[in-house]
Amino acid sequence: MSRYSRIAGTGGYLPREVVTNDDLAMRVETSDEWIVERTGIRRRHIAAADETASSMAEIAARQALEAAAIDPHDLDLIILATSSPDRVFPSTACLLQQRLGVRSCAAFDVQAACSGFIFALSIADQYISAGNANRVLVVGTEVNSRSVDWEDRSTCILFGDGAGAVVLESSTEPGIMSTHIHSDGHYQDLLYLPNPASNGEGSDESRTIRMQGSEVFKVAVNTLGRIVDETLEQNGLQKSDVDWLVPHQANIRIIAATAKKLQLPMERVVVTVDEQGNTSSASIPLAFDEAVRDGRIRRGQTVLMEAFGGGFAWGSALLRY
Repeated sequence: MSRYSRIAGTGGYLPREVVTNDDLAMRVETSDEWIVERTGIRRRHIAAADETASSMAEIAARQALEAAAIDPHDLDLIILATSSPDRVFPSTACLLQQRLGVRSCAAFDVQAACSGFIFALSIADQYISAGNANRVLVVGTEVNSRSVDWEDRSTCILFGDGAGAVVLESSTEPGIMSTHIHSDGHYQDLLYLPNPASNGEGSDESRTIRMQGSEVFKVAVNTLGRIVDETLEQNGLQKSDVDWLVPHQANIRIIAATAKKLQLPMERVVVTVDEQGNTSSASIPLAFDEAVRDGRIRRGQTVLMEAFGGGFAWGSALLRY
């Protein structure tokens, strides 16, 4: 009998503090109109001083576990995607494991920037399909605000903090239909965060996100267009078979371009970028959780997730919820 993985529960967490575009206009030369026109972002959530990637992950994870009616001790694996870990090591997944009071399963991090959740979901799906796990917790969590230069208007307007989670469990019916992950390190200098502990990158001014926005935009639109074709072709589906697009929430223009490629009206695209900004690896599970909880995404519907991030790394997941 074939083994598949399905999403059994979702969860999400956003910090209480909100920074609006008008707030940013008091710090850098920008305006609400300028930011909204170019990105679609109106506000973003910022982690409190005592919040970390693991503390936010715990809240999202417990929500997902509760929704799935699964006890943390029944997990076989924890995979956590982040570019803003609490520590270099141990992994933030291990710190989350400790917070959940679990000691019986493996836990590790995945680092694929904004595509991290898709990469983690793909790995979790392989574990379940191969029969090596029955229940896997997959989390995306980011404290981007601590890696942003708040004097650089090209990046400080974009990023926010948060965590999202899903619980995957084994099933005899297809849930995750396919995942597709890619990367190309030739673009490494277009979007990156230096490592202060690495040779030559330890100065104070080089510890923040660096991005060549226009170049990133061009590559993102093209690669996401190609992965839509790849995903549909592998599954023998037409564009009209997709009920919902849940994209990485980086920029409303990139989201709209992908929707156009799918010939999907924006009413069938889950958009949170206006209220949350770019939460990197947390953006897709946060958006998915919101749409599940408010009733937009229902059981039996076909959902396409896609993301693009530093590396460059990009990926997609097609699933029947």
